[in-house]
Amino acid sequence: MAPRLLDAWVGALLCGFAKLLTGVRALWLGCRPDLRPRVYFANHRSHGDFLLIWASLPPALRARTRPVAGADYWLQGPLRRYLIEAVFRGVLINRKVSRHADPIACMAAPLAAGESLILFPEGTRNLGDGLLPFKSGMHHLAEAQPQVEFVPVWIENLGRAMPKGSLVPIPLLCTLSFGAPLVLQPGEGRADFLQRCSAALLSLAPPSD
Repeated sequence: MAPRLLDAWVGALLCGFAKLLTGVRALWLGCRPDLRPRVYFANHRSHGDFLLIWASLPPALRARTRPVAGADYWLQGPLRRYLIEAVFRGVLINRKVSRHADPIACMAAPLAAGESLILFPEGTRNLGDGLLPFKSGMHHLAEAQPQVEFVPVWIENLGRAMPKGSLVPIPLLCTLSFGAPLVLQPGEGRADFLQRCSAALLSLAPPSD
């Protein structure tokens, strides 16, 4: 089997596995799937978050969408490296203080080439309710690619399906809610843009009990 065909087969297998275990439903509430460059930004509860978003995209869109991921985690060991580089084609960011490449440039390049990204602006997994403050990188990215749409995606239940430290997901219905796209407004500052994005994401969360 040719390497690229094998990579596609592994990706399809992982998508099917994720859908089977989580019963994921994708609700396109504020927009429809589109091949235009977008940044899908979501709340972050587990290492399986981006796989669930990636698997929920139509195949043609999935092939042009790349997750943004931490190099420190995904480059540990040959299996993780293979998955993130060959199967998911992830944009790897070095999260340590000493960086060898500009992370904004690394993310902007695929957008400029017509691809989309999956991004978690909290920067780390959030095991509590609500959202952590968004990192400033999303605003810098919007400044670098002001024509790109930012689409909020609320992930519901995956934190319980894949609790911290678990290797195998617990079968549990998960829902992805895709909201209305946002774009950076002329002259919009970092705090205002990040607050608007955070509010748009929170608006997709189900009501608290």
